[in-house]
Amino acid sequence: MKVILCGYNWIGCSVLEQLLNARHEVFVYTHETPYYIPSVANMCKKYNIPYSFDNISKASLPFTPDIICSIYYRYIIKPHIINACNKKIFNLHPALLPHYRGCSSLTWALINGEKEVGYTYHYIDEHCDTGNIIIQKKIPLTTYDTQSTIYNRVMFEAAADFYKAFEKVINNDSGQKQAQGGTYYPRGCPYAGQIDESWSDEKIERFIRAMFFPPYPMAHYKGQEIKTFDEYLNIIERNRENNQ
Repeated sequence: MKVILCGYNWIGCSVLEQLLNARHEVFVYTHETPYYIPSVANMCKKYNIPYSFDNISKASLPFTPDIICSIYYRYIIKPHIINACNKKIFNLHPALLPHYRGCSSLTWALINGEKEVGYTYHYIDEHCDTGNIIIQKKIPLTTYDTQSTIYNRVMFEAAADFYKAFEKVINNDSGQKQAQGGTYYPRGCPYAGQIDESWSDEKIERFIRAMFFPPYPMAHYKGQEIKTFDEYLNIIERNRENNQ
């Protein structure tokens, strides 16, 4: 089967491995990768898989694909690409759609104090994260999760469901229409990474955990890097003492 994978990061590598093990013909669109992110491009080089850093929506497809898989891909895929595979195109989104469409889904869920997060495999349509749901799974969010731990927990479980979603699409499973409503968050670091002292202590504590994903920047408060809630409280106490 001719497959196009639009993939990035660890989950992109995992999915590529699954497609190769199933002996599909694969072409990959991916992104250039900093040293601390597993590289799909390097994996393609290792296994002699053709790949491109071009935006798929601006590229000439290498073949007419039977299916297109979008796994942590960072470009919006345009309608002419959706139609190129007879709409057999699907995406992995790290949220329980229709909630948390857009970007930084897990980060925002942690900040907002959700009790559970999860992932959704869904068809790609002309809008953002609005296509029919193929597979969706809930994962409990603990009081000690950081952005790093919840990302890894969600992606490891999502990887296990990838081929189930793949087969549903190939077999013309239409999926389930999303519920009305939902929420959307744009690209960018929540609150520019800055703690607002008007927030409740509970929200500040969650925000600090939500920013923890080394080597990305930590939360900041008045120009100082904040790694833990105790660190934040110590700064507040010192400021009080200095102002007395």
